[in-house]
Amino acid sequence: MKYMKCANTYVVRLDVGDEIVASINAIAKAEGITLASVSGIGAVKNTVLGLLNVEEKKYYSREFKEAYELGSLTGNITTKDTKPYVHLHAVLGDPYNGKCHAGHLTSAVICAAGEIFITVVEGSVGREFNEELGLNVMDF
Repeated sequence: MKYMKCANTYVVRLDVGDEIVASINAIAKAEGITLASVSGIGAVKNTVLGLLNVEEKKYYSREFKEAYELGSLTGNITTKDTKPYVHLHAVLGDPYNGKCHAGHLTSAVICAAGEIFITVVEGSVGREFNEELGLNVMDF
């Protein structure tokens, strides 16, 4: 992983073998990022996407071991219990049949390249658990 700061944005290059969520979390921790938006593209494997069953208030995960195009990575960084809280969603494109899969990104390993932008917003937003939804929601 390599990154540089340009104004209020970190430009990140993830290399083969880098895990996306852990890498973004490491940058947020090292740079003291408390509020930011995240976007990116690349190619991934060993990806885990979660889908929330709203009625059950439970995430169901699906693993995609093969290489997929990371057509869209989007999300944010806030804080929970004074630590960075990285919340990401992804859209994966299957290179063999053109189907796409989307959901909450739990983990993904770069298999070709990863290009990510972390745009810092001045301020700080925390998270709190919402019992009714079964989710950690933004706390203002």
